Amino acid sequence: MPMPQPTVTTLYRHPVKSMTPEQLPSLRLTPDGRVEGDRVLGFRFGDAGDALDWSWQNKRNFVGLVNTPGLAKLNVEFAGAARRLRIHAGGLLIAEGPIDGDAARADIARLLADYILTLEVNPLAGFPERQPIVLVGDGVQPLFHDTAEGLVTMYSAESLNALGEKLGDPGIDGRRFRANVVIGGCSEPFEELSWAGRRIRIGQTVFTVTKPVTRCLVTHANPVTGSRDRDVLNALTRHFTPENPQFAVTLRAVSGSGLINSGDSVELI
Repeated sequence: MPMPQPTVTTLYRHPVKSMTPEQLPSLRLTPDGRVEGDRVLGFRFGDAGDALDWSWQNKRNFVGLVNTPGLAKLNVEFAGAARRLRIHAGGLLIAEGPIDGDAARADIARLLADYILTLEVNPLAGFPERQPIVLVGDGVQPLFHDTAEGLVTMYSAESLNALGEKLGDPGIDGRRFRANVVIGGCSEPFEELSWAGRRIRIGQTVFTVTKPVTRCLVTHANPVTGSRDRDVLNALTRHFTPENPQFAVTLRAVSGSGLINSGDSVELI
């Protein structure tokens, strides 16, 4: 009997670092292998450098889910063509405005900081040196990934389902893992971790699977409620990856169309 061939089931990009992902039918890659429109904006602490310095920095220099789990409650809409950012929580508007112009960017950052200070867990209370937070990025260049390489990330539905069972949450929301590509049809959970060092073809694009992703406290934040409701790290090391809490893999594009579509086949080559 032939082995099942995985396919792409879901695609995400995250316009603003640590905030709401967009689910899309296709992702296009930049010439250096990043997802277009992914992590093109971020909110960085004021003491982390000049506001016009958009070079890569560690995620701990940003307002993010690792230090502000309540960000997950926010919905973010970034209209790239109109260059407008809107942040809201249900019917509550947090901030809205253009990202062009220093004053407009400062207003968005100030309003977001006011909201963050209302949260029980936040990185601003007691740290005045971190304010004002600054909105960084031009809304085009994908600059603010957790690693300087900014690689595509991928996990399988089988891995998510197996982890959810161990956590007592069979419907666990995979958005907490901040990945770009979700595949389904693997022969067993966490199979994709064994592909490190191999090449795969997704549709018409060839990737090298570089390494598994070691996870952090970000994964404990519920993508809807913003509460830290699942001990993902301990579940991973206890049941699946004992040396490090690993979930998902990173991909480096090496050839092909640079396009990933929902429904594309995934083939080890």
